[in-house]
Amino acid sequence: MREVIIRNEEDTRAFGTALAQQLKPGTVLALIGNLGTGKTTLTKYIAEGLGVKETLTSPTFTIVREYHSGRLPLYHFDVYRLKSAEELFDIGCDEYFYGQGVSIVEWADQVAEVLPEETLCVFIVYGQEEGERIYQCTF
Repeated sequence: MREVIIRNEEDTRAFGTALAQQLKPGTVLALIGNLGTGKTTLTKYIAEGLGVKETLTSPTFTIVREYHSGRLPLYHFDVYRLKSAEELFDIGCDEYFYGQGVSIVEWADQVAEVLPEETLCVFIVYGQEEGERIYQCTF
């Protein structure tokens, strides 16, 4: 597993925008981390790197938000409120995961059993310094 030390928001932006350049249709990115570790902030910078023009907001209550203004469609999931992974099927997650866009799933550990096998994972943990994060990446 590759580790990336993120010391500030500029590092988050650099990581997210660079990652966005590598994403292709059908990519599923799982973000796993405690509350406040920066999952939505990282998603915001991936969206920026994809050229998304809309303001990215957390889909906590809607489960998924779609953004179509970038080089690829972006499907931003927040599955924190789901009671089971099966609920993802009710909103048609297969169409998102195997479609022509990029799916980013916050709290992905809660629905891991329904994510595609080739899902890219970023585990976000607090670092030793204030504001520091460590991204543990499976890619």
